[in-house]
Amino acid sequence: MPRGHKSKLRAREKRRQACTEIQGLEDAQATAAAAGESPSSFCPPFEDRPQNVPAAGTPSIPQAAQGTSSATAAVSCTNSGEGANGQKEESSKSSKGTEGSQRDPLNKQVVLLVQFLLQKYQKKEPITKADMLKFVIKRSKCHFKEILKRASEHMELAFGVDLKEVDPTRHCYALVSKLDLTFDSTIDEEEIMLKTGLLMIVLGVVFMKGNCAPEEAVWEVLNIMGVYAERKHFIYGEPKKVITEDLVQLKYLQYRQVPDSDPPRYEFLWGPRAHAETSKMRVLEFLAKVHDTVPSAFPSCYEEAVRDEEERARARAAARAAIASVRSGAMASNFPEAK
Repeated sequence: MPRGHKSKLRAREKRRQACTEIQGLEDAQATAAAAGESPSSFCPPFEDRPQNVPAAGTPSIPQAAQGTSSATAAVSCTNSGEGANGQKEESSKSSKGTEGSQRDPLNKQVVLLVQFLLQKYQKKEPITKADMLKFVIKRSKCHFKEILKRASEHMELAFGVDLKEVDPTRHCYALVSKLDLTFDSTIDEEEIMLKTGLLMIVLGVVFMKGNCAPEEAVWEVLNIMGVYAERKHFIYGEPKKVITEDLVQLKYLQYRQVPDSDPPRYEFLWGPRAHAETSKMRVLEFLAKVHDTVPSAFPSCYEEAVRDEEERARARAAARAAIASVRSGAMASNFPEAK
């Protein structure tokens, strides 16, 4: 079978599986306050489209899920179509999703595990395989690896956190944000976690647009995801406020008027906190996972990200050398050589 055809089949299967999981997520939300993700056909209008990834067959991206005080989340399988046709298609997908959910008993376990991971993250409690098996995956222990893999993907693409095994012997895991959160200590980790997935997409648009993206380009991508400027979102609340005020105040984004624009137009750039807590390569890796491909599939952006990594490595080496020099000088002054 040709390679490209296999990729299309894999993408189609992923979309089918994701939509069946959506019905399970919706059912769980109504009965068990569960959390999960929702895919929507996502193909951002970036100039640097990944190589060997056909536009019409681009894999889906989770639309994200929100952890609240009770670690709840909502999901919605949407597409870029609006109006009656969009509603009919959504209804049709929901019906198919119900059938798929009944066929795949793992969906509910994935949903419950996402909820469990969110609760552990919010309470800053350790995550162990033993607890996951005891409290969540009770009847599907033989499918633990598959359930964990799917829940991990949800957490990564919806919340921008990676599930990593930190102790292979005792099978202990930790949720690690894609943001280093080292710029200062004023940020609420839980608050930014709910917005990290959205932030990574905006940073990706800015990067793909030559490190400065017109506001309309950002909303073009977000609209495809089902996020609209003037429409309250079930996850982010008021999306326009989040990206033009909240993330700007937190210094993750810069939002400025385009010079000499009349009527006024605005554009986004990375803020100092974004430069400090993430990198172009990390954002590119995130976008590559969204497209089910690799970072090098975005040639020009990949080259720029590699250069950025090299510059960061040199800066770190220079900083270490400077610190070593200061320490050496301090040691010399404290312990002068005997004459």
